[in-house]
Amino acid sequence: MEMLVVTGASLLGGFVDSIVGGGGLILVPALFATFPGAPPATLLGTNKSASVWGTAAAAAQFSRKVQLQWASLLPAAMVGFAGSLLGAWAVTVFPGEFLRRALPFILLAVLGYTLARKDMGRHHVPRFVGQHEVMAACAIGLLIGLYDGFFGPGAGSFLVFLFVRWLGYDFLNASASAKCINVATNLAALMLLAAKGHVWWQYGLVMAVANVIGSVLGTRVALKHGAGFVRGVFIVVVSALILKTGYDAFLR
Repeated sequence: MEMLVVTGASLLGGFVDSIVGGGGLILVPALFATFPGAPPATLLGTNKSASVWGTAAAAAQFSRKVQLQWASLLPAAMVGFAGSLLGAWAVTVFPGEFLRRALPFILLAVLGYTLARKDMGRHHVPRFVGQHEVMAACAIGLLIGLYDGFFGPGAGSFLVFLFVRWLGYDFLNASASAKCINVATNLAALMLLAAKGHVWWQYGLVMAVANVIGSVLGTRVALKHGAGFVRGVFIVVVSALILKTGYDAFLR
């Protein structure tokens, strides 16, 4: 029964995550509810062992249909990988309570800005070219890599928002680009947690298959319906993240 529950959650999480990020909003609570006595690090590591494959599958699917700026994304992914490792180390040194309480308000600001700017992310008009785009993408990779390693919730959605707001991408191109960096940040966290023995591979491998299936389905839906659809899903996911992080920070 446990395997059935977490596999179903991984399938749905992969579907949502492939479109706009936020799959952890589904899979992580499912793992904690199914295994309430397990160490949190082990559940987070098991989550990463599944989600990294789904994110990679989504990135591969998007790359076939969306013209990705690999000259910018590959350096950004490498910087994001290093940032995630640094963030994972930082969480062992600095308390994360301040970020846990600030996160709902940061997400609320992101949601409010997105709703106020109704045309934001509907048209693909990149603001930078050449080395300027590389530097901007690397800055995003470093910032979200640090965050993903240190804390994590909503990292994929933050990536999408920054690609839209700062780089001028539409939501479809932003989501596709975000996956490439998210693969690197997830892989860094997985490697660190696996090295410390915090992965249940017997669950992770089955969940990975389900996550890939969900990601492939979600990517096809996003490609079919375009930037406007992805924007709508982004608003729904960020709203759910606000409720979840607000509950965790102030009510639980």
